[in-house]
Amino acid sequence: MTVIPQSASANEWVDWRPTDRATLLFAIADEKILLIRKKRGLGAGKINGPGGKLEAGETALECAHREFREELRVEARQVTECGELSFQFVDGYGIFVTVFRAEGVDGEPVETEEAVPLWTPIDQIPYEEMWADDALWLPTLIAGRRFSGRFVFDGDRMVDHHLTGS
Repeated sequence: MTVIPQSASANEWVDWRPTDRATLLFAIADEKILLIRKKRGLGAGKINGPGGKLEAGETALECAHREFREELRVEARQVTECGELSFQFVDGYGIFVTVFRAEGVDGEPVETEEAVPLWTPIDQIPYEEMWADDALWLPTLIAGRRFSGRFVFDGDRMVDHHLTGS
């Protein structure tokens, strides 16, 4: 594992290796986006998209579908990959996240032990209750464009970032 300093140049990310790999999957339908309030794990209490860590032998797409099902008890429709995000925390933890977009869901999302579903109008996304980076790239996902980002966090505070594709 390579620890990235708080103010990192692109060269310092070349040998970076994440501690974990994960996914996020945002469903959009009828001018609303399906968000969740996380009940446990990294970011507990924050609003985010459904997702989680890859299991052994699992592809990012398989993980996105599995986590979506586990957290909301529904299936995502027409899932496409939209972006890749690299996060380094100053405490040494790093995570690489593949981000997907779905064109709606089959079924009605329900609350589980992991998440509270929140169908949110796209023009009312509560960025103030989300990770600081979300406001930078989520509009690009909503617009259907690809993106890539690198972020350094000190706890909940974003201290550096680089984003392409926005």
